[in-house]
Amino acid sequence: MKASRLAATGALAASAVVVLSAPAFAHVSVQPEGTAAKGGYAVVDFKVPNERDDTSTTKLEVTFPTDHPLASALPEPMDGWKIEVTKSKLAKPLEVHGKKISEAVSKITWTADGKGIEPGYFEKFPVSVGALPEDADELTFKALQTYSDKEVVRWIEVQKDGAEEPENPAPVLPLSAASEDGHAHGSKAEDASDDSKTTENTAADTSAADSSDTTARVLAVVGIVVGALGVAYGVLAGRRRSDA
Repeated sequence: MKASRLAATGALAASAVVVLSAPAFAHVSVQPEGTAAKGGYAVVDFKVPNERDDTSTTKLEVTFPTDHPLASALPEPMDGWKIEVTKSKLAKPLEVHGKKISEAVSKITWTADGKGIEPGYFEKFPVSVGALPEDADELTFKALQTYSDKEVVRWIEVQKDGAEEPENPAPVLPLSAASEDGHAHGSKAEDASDDSKTTENTAADTSAADSSDTTARVLAVVGIVVGALGVAYGVLAGRRRSDA
């Protein structure tokens, strides 16, 4: 009895370890390069992992939100991928920089003209978007991921408040608050500021190091001179004693 109970307990523990150690199901997501501030422009990356063992991802279709249409959506050219941008008429024109925009990007499609995303790899698909809405905290994009065996995974399920994450969640882009001056500052400006600070700190450290090195050299020279004087004094003292 004891042996059977121990065996059963061990089997349960082993199964629990397997469940807890199983990797999270990878899905298509969207992340900004730096910040995505309300009312501003940003570069966002649609990250597409390939979680299959024997097939490649050969196509990605991303549908843009219609409740908050984006007047500008410019994909970055990518080697090995053909890009198609689809625009649609807007029910209500947008006003951007004093101009009325009657259509906006509704979908971007990337189709591999090579191997695509092979098993065990991921790829990022960058898009410059804007102007981001000022009356929303996030934007939801729906995506379709097609594999070389023609299987299509639909990442279109919207997360509901208080509910668990759906099996195939749609990519969600969180929006940060606009800056006090009403303009969204990109990460490049922040990086430039950080580089400037780093340069100043490096210059200060270098100056301090040079000063310390100079001091050490002066002390070394003084020590040598003092030592030489001591030796000379000793020699003269010895000669005087011999003469006496």
